Amino acid sequence: MQYLIIAYDYENVLEKRMECRTAHLEGAKKLMSEGVIINAGALIEDDKMVGSTLYVDFESDEALDKWLENEPYVTGKVWDMETIQIAPIKLLPKD
Repeated sequence: MQYLIIAYDYENVLEKRMECRTAHLEGAKKLMSEGVIINAGALIEDDKMVGSTLYVDFESDEALDKWLENEPYVTGKVWDMETIQIAPIKLLPKD
C-alpha cells in the first residue's frame, strides 16, 4: 500500500538531525533501490530543514510500523512522532 508521510521535527533538533542524517540517507537509498521509498525530501522553513516528506509503498501497515521503529530519525528523536501524519494514497502511475 502506498502512503504519504509528513514528519515534522521536534523543536531545535537541527544538530541532532544532522548527526542522524547519514544513517537516515543510507537506509532511504536502500529502500529507494528496492522500490519501497518512491520519493522523499526535506521540509524547509527559513532555509533550514524542519521535517521530512516521503511517498512509500509498504506491503502492509505492519511493515510500515516496523520500518518506523528502526528509522534513524525516529530512534534518534528527530521526528516528532506525536505530530507525524501518515495517509494511505494512490499515486498516479509514472507511465
